[in-house]
Amino acid sequence: MNQSDSIVIIPTYNEKENIEKIIRAVFSLEKNFHILVIDDGSPDGTAGIVHDLMREEFSDRLFIMERSGKLGLGTAYIAGFKWALERDYDYVFEMDADFSHDPNDLPRLYAACHDEGYDLAIGSRYVSGVNVVNWPMGRVLMSYFASKYVRLVTGFGIHDTTAGFKCYKRRVLKTIELDKIRFKGYGFQIEMKFTAWKIGFRIKEVPVIFVNRREGVSKMSGGIFSEAFFGVMRLRWDGWFRHYPKIKE
Repeated sequence: MNQSDSIVIIPTYNEKENIEKIIRAVFSLEKNFHILVIDDGSPDGTAGIVHDLMREEFSDRLFIMERSGKLGLGTAYIAGFKWALERDYDYVFEMDADFSHDPNDLPRLYAACHDEGYDLAIGSRYVSGVNVVNWPMGRVLMSYFASKYVRLVTGFGIHDTTAGFKCYKRRVLKTIELDKIRFKGYGFQIEMKFTAWKIGFRIKEVPVIFVNRREGVSKMSGGIFSEAFFGVMRLRWDGWFRHYPKIKE
């Protein structure tokens, strides 16, 4: 059995142009990672490509969870977190399939947690300026000021609150009450970071360059940003009155 302490969770919906490339890119790294693909019923055959790779080459380090339809990014990650906890991985990663997150940055996020002792490492677009390539200016401004808005409303000191490129130590996911996470889109990304911060975990932002997808279709929608915008008010309320769990080792 090919052993690893790390699992990279990659949610997919219609990513046939990217999925094999991203899997091979991760597996080409010197550090040994496993991958869990969570596919929400992609009609383009994404899951079939993964199954072929599992059968022909990567049976001991590539896994897939297939769901019946588009159930939301947040629920995909929650399902993946529970899967990883059941299998004793020590480091659990979130990463997109479309190369907007550079697989070569995975070892840097791993080092922040494994070597430097942080509990959560965030691949941050904004901790050292604005490191975004090929995004329309309107989307850059929306994303950047969304993070500013979260910091203003909640007092949360993270620069890239909506980032979806992360490494969690196992104990973070064991401690957070995953079934109580409410949001599904970018609100999910904010809520997970905010909850980890309120519990008292150590968080580091690792500067990365975010590159807009070259192939496939973006899953971004106005509803995702709307959820994040209004959800922040609820998080602020929770920060005042909610009882957060104590850290589990």
